[in-house]
Amino acid sequence: MKTDLMSMTPQMLASFCDGLALPKFRTAQIYAWMHKFGVHDFSAMSNLPKALRSRLEESCFTPYCQIEDKYVSRLDGTVKYLFRLYDGEYVETVVMHYKYGYTICVSSQVGCKMGCKFCASTLAGYKRNLLPGEIEGQIHAAQNDLGVRISHIVMMGIGEPLDNYENVLTFLENVHDPNGLGISHRNITISTCGLVDKILDLASRKLQITLTVSLHAADNETRNTIMPVNRKWPIEQVLDACRKYYRTTSRRVSFEYTLICGVNDSPAYAGKLAKLLQNMHAHVNLIPVNYVKENKFGQIHEETVKMFCQILQKHNINATIRRTLGADINASCGQLRRMKNRGEQL
Repeated sequence: MKTDLMSMTPQMLASFCDGLALPKFRTAQIYAWMHKFGVHDFSAMSNLPKALRSRLEESCFTPYCQIEDKYVSRLDGTVKYLFRLYDGEYVETVVMHYKYGYTICVSSQVGCKMGCKFCASTLAGYKRNLLPGEIEGQIHAAQNDLGVRISHIVMMGIGEPLDNYENVLTFLENVHDPNGLGISHRNITISTCGLVDKILDLASRKLQITLTVSLHAADNETRNTIMPVNRKWPIEQVLDACRKYYRTTSRRVSFEYTLICGVNDSPAYAGKLAKLLQNMHAHVNLIPVNYVKENKFGQIHEETVKMFCQILQKHNINATIRRTLGADINASCGQLRRMKNRGEQL
């Protein structure tokens, strides 16, 4: 087995280079090639001696993300990638342009175990966790392809980030490092379906990351039917963990709420949600359910979404409707991987 250098923290890489009896400056050079410039080919690391490059090539590797498919929205310029990984698996990544710059939505797993009924990411099944270098590699591949600098990261692609917790922590350390991409933790958002133990541990680390929780219901009975994770971590425990996260980090928690026709979209349900989130210092991001033909959830009316948002706002809940980007390219994650595995075209 070759050693994965890209997934090492600076301290781990320094120890590895010490084991090769390399001078300390070589660690900085190798780290910069991988994390600042996104180079995964050791032969291209031109300021390393040829003998060292050959040695690294023989015994090490850097996991890469190869562009399998690329789609550019004609509506708003959103770019969606289907990346092929070193073992032939696929993940999806989306790059969005805002006034403040470029944001990337990265995947953290190949597939997902969580089984949320409205999500396409779980339909093709869970295969494995992404390595830290594979999560970061999505950023480098997109930057190199588009010729832009990405300044913001959202971990809302395929997979549950907190189910790949240790690898995600390593990824966060590496992308934050000033000798790499140097992205502020304040510009990184992690989305979770509510793994309470990991939320509490993340809070204790005080990383200043924005936490977003996929709530999607205001009572356990409803949430149990659409999110199996709620049977282990019910709403009360999730919200208590969010309160502790806010108290510990002073970072406001956001809640994602997918509106599903006939399930959680009534005016009465909006009132129930508002009552649940009173005094949470939270933001609610309303998301019209995405069409996935394998489930039975129909498209929700725009007026219903607006009504739901207005009721929350009247109850002093900070609520907004998510701006739809890349609607013409199936920019919500999970759909391209599923289609690729079935031999279909977008």
